[in-house]
Amino acid sequence: MALTGKVSTELVIQTTAAKFFNLFMKQLHLVQNVAESVHEANVHQGDWHSIGSVKNWTYTVDGKVTTCKENFEAIDARNKSLTFNLFAGDVGKLYKILKGHLQVVDKDDGTAVAKWTYEYEKINENVPTPYAYLDFVAKVTKDVDAHLIKT
Repeated sequence: MALTGKVSTELVIQTTAAKFFNLFMKQLHLVQNVAESVHEANVHQGDWHSIGSVKNWTYTVDGKVTTCKENFEAIDARNKSLTFNLFAGDVGKLYKILKGHLQVVDKDDGTAVAKWTYEYEKINENVPTPYAYLDFVAKVTKDVDAHLIKT
């Protein structure tokens, strides 16, 4: 069984790519208020939106309350993509690496696609492949999209 790999999902959203991506880039603190599975988020070091700044997150994944720290590794506003690392807390007990990537692309019909990818390295072969994180971001994406449709 492989200890490293990638998993991904693509989700159609009703808001534009720019509006959806903007929430993650300039209003990340709102995610805890609009996503049911995110319980708490706060800045540990730096700020909400700069590369290298560290945030603490508490959320439910696979039915379990989970904690981690997160930081942005790369931001490409022009291509509406960002790369972030999840580490420490409960995540650090399972994965040496759990790196997320989000890219949002407009479709011709006025909707957009949010593509989420997780690159991972498990601590050992007994650790599950992080499919539960795809389920988690699918729920977050749906909640964020619903919030943005109203605003």
